[in-house]
Amino acid sequence: MTGRRMTGARGPSPAGTPSFFDAAEPEDAIAAGEAAYPGATSASAIAVSDLTQTVKAVVEGAFTPLWVRGEVSDFKAHRNGHWYFCLRDLSSQLKCVVWSRDQRGIPAAPDDGMQVTALGQLGVYAARGEMQFTVKRMEAEGEGLWRKALEATRLRLERDGLLAIARKRPLPRFPRRIAVVTSASGAALRDIVAVIRRRAPGVQLVVVHAAVQGESAPIELCAALDRVARWGRAELVIIGRGGGSREDLWAFNDERVARAVAACPVPTISAVGHEVDITLCDLVADVRAPTPSAAAETAVASRTEMSLELAAHRGRLVSAMHVCLDEPRQRASSAAHALVVATGGMVDARRNAMSALAGRLNALSPLATLERGFSVARGADGSTLASVADFTPGRAFILRVRDGDVDATALGTRPWRVPNAAREVAG
Repeated sequence: MTGRRMTGARGPSPAGTPSFFDAAEPEDAIAAGEAAYPGATSASAIAVSDLTQTVKAVVEGAFTPLWVRGEVSDFKAHRNGHWYFCLRDLSSQLKCVVWSRDQRGIPAAPDDGMQVTALGQLGVYAARGEMQFTVKRMEAEGEGLWRKALEATRLRLERDGLLAIARKRPLPRFPRRIAVVTSASGAALRDIVAVIRRRAPGVQLVVVHAAVQGESAPIELCAALDRVARWGRAELVIIGRGGGSREDLWAFNDERVARAVAACPVPTISAVGHEVDITLCDLVADVRAPTPSAAAETAVASRTEMSLELAAHRGRLVSAMHVCLDEPRQRASSAAHALVVATGGMVDARRNAMSALAGRLNALSPLATLERGFSVARGADGSTLASVADFTPGRAFILRVRDGDVDATALGTRPWRVPNAAREVAG
């Protein structure tokens, strides 16, 4: 490269670079007894650092940030946090570096052999005099980097037990206060509000605003969940957003957000994107809803559903009551029958006993004696005249027989003359 070409290509040198780019024309310099430009002769040799710094300034000034496509090779993650690798194609290679501070914009570290496109700034590493490409963003063909980052995070969550079915909590059947973590200006919030107002207008909705896409979204979502936990009055949390591209939904694949959802003390419903979109938040939440509207329908029951459910409960309750009452009814019927049988037996026994007593009593009754042909003499005052001593000749008395009374007069008496022993027996 001649001095004429260099000065024609660059013009005035950048500040802090050697001035040999601004040297006079070779012919003028030679006529003046000077070197054509710095480094043209051994006497005007320049330092290596000056040359590399000048090349660095030229290269970095000539190229704006651009996208480069190639295959990753020789990838190394240094202990200082930086990534070093080469991008190559069939005939050339380019050394690349990703500083640790720029790795947040890249889903995951690339693998050797992966086809990627990288956005960066071409420059020169002056300490070694090597050209290198400083990468700011990187995308793999297809979903290579995104899929790798998602799978690595999923494995960490699974290892910590956050994806286990056993840790899923049941949702409250009739929540009175629901916290919605989403963008206050998003369509997802409007859908949730519309569905809940239609199905359960008495439920209180509390909106906890957070960005749902962009670099600040993970931090804001974690902060919103923390506010809900510290508030402590929500009975259910819905977190989510409407549909979007993979990059738009990526905040809900952030490990920090997934762990915050898993740590939430309140049962959670995750509703991110459309039905085909599945994020890590969906996997760790207690319930995953395919859309925000479906999340609202899952969160509250409609009046029609409650009426049908109450009717079904009533039918089951009536059936259960009949089942419960059938056995006591049968026991009561059996007891009543046994009581009737036992009572009948007792009555019969008592009746027989009464009949026997009545028979004995009848046998001893004076009336029965009269029936057998005997009679009883009574005085006018009704006293019984049982001895001949009670009669005097001419005394009137009443003689009672089986079927009536007879008025009679005693004509005389004839006492019995029996031995004393017989008299004693008779007595």
